[in-house]
Amino acid sequence: MDETKRTFPGRVMGVDIGSRSIGLVALEDGRTARALTVPTTYDLLRQCRRVLEGEQAARVVATGYGRKLFTQEFAGAPTLGHVSDITEIQAHALGARALFPQARTVLDIGGQDTKVISLSEAGKVVKFEMNDRCAAGTGKFLEFMAVALQVPLEEFGAFALGADKRLRIGSMCTVFAETEATTLMAMGERPENIAMGLHLAIAGRVSAMAGRVGGPGPLVFSGGVARNACVVRLLAESLGEAPLIPDEPELVGALGAALAGLARCRAAGPTG
Repeated sequence: MDETKRTFPGRVMGVDIGSRSIGLVALEDGRTARALTVPTTYDLLRQCRRVLEGEQAARVVATGYGRKLFTQEFAGAPTLGHVSDITEIQAHALGARALFPQARTVLDIGGQDTKVISLSEAGKVVKFEMNDRCAAGTGKFLEFMAVALQVPLEEFGAFALGADKRLRIGSMCTVFAETEATTLMAMGERPENIAMGLHLAIAGRVSAMAGRVGGPGPLVFSGGVARNACVVRLLAESLGEAPLIPDEPELVGALGAALAGLARCRAAGPTG
């Protein structure tokens, strides 16, 4: 098929396929035309098809853990133009810097991994650290512990802020941490205090990652966990300054992917 017949100048899309959610940002003439987040579900490609239904774009750039599967599935789609992918590190760096030009460090706590990225004054990635080998320090850790304490995940941060003391949970292993929490409950400890201990554990791990990366502030906090008020407060205490929180932190990666697509369109010229 003639490439010019399947391009739609002026519109690009970024899609971030994460373990818990899929985010989409569409830019038209450089401005946000559509933005949404949906659960990933057990069939991520089916969800992607639903999100893309009726969409047309000159370029689509995917990121997230499902990006390779996405590009294999949708490359050649007649209404999507060029389909490619970028790493999560690149996407979050681009998205965070676009929202906060002063950003020098980016923290993303996703469902199954945590990333800390140090940026140069020009916004280029200088150094990063990523935890993607276990649930410790990720959104999955908080989700698992919220279930263990029978608290809705969206309320878990506020619940922890109701603590009247700060317990220390010794293990960051999800299984061992649950055992420790269960033991504390059996000893009569308040659930709010246990929740605070769990939040302290995740904040401590993330702060240690930030220290190793060594990036200066200001720090942008992206990903769904940025909506957790307790994690935000504890990070502010640990880092010495409040992190910058986007209005829609779970869409930072999708925005960065869309911006990468926009840059590639401009580099390719009128037919790209």
